[in-house]
Amino acid sequence: MTYYIYLITPFLAWLVAGCLKFLINSIKAKKLAFGLIGYGGLPSNHSAIVSSMAALIAIKEGIDTPAFGVALTLSFIVLLDANSLRRAVGKHAVAINQLAKNMPEYQQLRERMGHTKIEILAGVLVGCLVAYLVANTL
Repeated sequence: MTYYIYLITPFLAWLVAGCLKFLINSIKAKKLAFGLIGYGGLPSNHSAIVSSMAALIAIKEGIDTPAFGVALTLSFIVLLDANSLRRAVGKHAVAINQLAKNMPEYQQLRERMGHTKIEILAGVLVGCLVAYLVANTL
């Protein structure tokens, strides 16, 4: 078995999701959106990475393996974190920035964090598609 695909697949999912996010943000902004690369946005890079690994393990080894159970559990943790905790952090950053806007030398906190359910779902779909393509071509 070619074990390197377990390292390549999450990287490819990250790359595809990142390129899609850049393209979507650039179209929305009507300019190259380098400033919008990072946390938040569609599709979720984190969701794509973890779902690509879980999907690849399911395809290659089956869903009745310990590896798939671990991958699925970790995926759920990341997906929940992306939707709840990091979104709350982004909302807190908005409030803190508003309170501190008149403070000299205050450096604005990043407000765009976390993901909506649609952004997470898009990331999961990208991850599963990448895993399927890798599993059937390599």
